[in-house]
Amino acid sequence: MIDIILDSTLTCPVCGHVKTERMPADSCQWFYECENCHTVLKPKEGDCCVFCSYATVPCPPIQLARAAKQEGGCCA
Repeated sequence: MIDIILDSTLTCPVCGHVKTERMPADSCQWFYECENCHTVLKPKEGDCCVFCSYATVPCPPIQLARAAKQEGGCCA
């Protein structure tokens, strides 16, 4: 059984604000508004979601793919 981590700490690349958020278990989050500077974050090119781009733990689909040693695994 694979333990999926659902809490990840996002860091805003604009103002540096840090906040721990709960990730959706079954979908990607493509947008995230920083509560400090109100910048709307979008994934970096090649990433599926804001958690994969700006957080300490990648999204659950990526975690599952890595545990299974598979390529991809991102939300479709």
